[in-house]
Amino acid sequence: MTNVNATTSSTKPTESPAAAWRALKAGNARFVSDTMLHPSQGAARRAELAVAQNPFAVIFGCSDSRVAAEIIFDQGLGDAFVVRTAGHVLDTTVIGSIEYGIGVLDAQLIVVLAHDSCGAIAAAAHTLSTGDQTDGFVRAVVDRVIPSIVGATAEGGDFTDPDTLRRQHVRHTVDQLYGYSAAIKAEVDAGTVAIVGVEYTLADGRATLLSVKGDVGEEPVTL
Repeated sequence: MTNVNATTSSTKPTESPAAAWRALKAGNARFVSDTMLHPSQGAARRAELAVAQNPFAVIFGCSDSRVAAEIIFDQGLGDAFVVRTAGHVLDTTVIGSIEYGIGVLDAQLIVVLAHDSCGAIAAAAHTLSTGDQTDGFVRAVVDRVIPSIVGATAEGGDFTDPDTLRRQHVRHTVDQLYGYSAAIKAEVDAGTVAIVGVEYTLADGRATLLSVKGDVGEEPVTL
């Protein structure tokens, strides 16, 4: 649905990671209730961004066509620095892109965005249970999901439950970002950046907080 405010610029929640999370959470609530504002999408905003960008969040999510980050959080041009890979799997270029988002562009929040019915999770579970390998370079994606699934099994999780595997994967990805990148860890420890793991539900559009590194003013749910 189109709103009369679609051409206006959004207020930038730049004061803290908690404010950035509140802005995304409010945008998701609008998306769920079908009352989107579609901010920062007009000609004036385009002209403003031709000079520089100042996104308040880095969103690292799955490439799934049903999980477009700016849409599900009701954000616009210049609001989020988005990095996407199948299964939100990490490599050095992804970590470098995220470091750029917080270190150069001064984003205050890193969001790891997972979703239900994830093909990468299903493929990794299939490989572990059957030994069958995925063809081509898709195998590189599966290979990066498998450590999360193995971790879920080691912690007593149900290897056959896609919800358990998905949630373990997003939590593991949050831990990886904090543990692998000295730059990200330093910002989180200083309180200038936080990392959140979020689960998106395809049917109802809700984004649920599953994991937090840092302070966003809210505790993750236990699922």
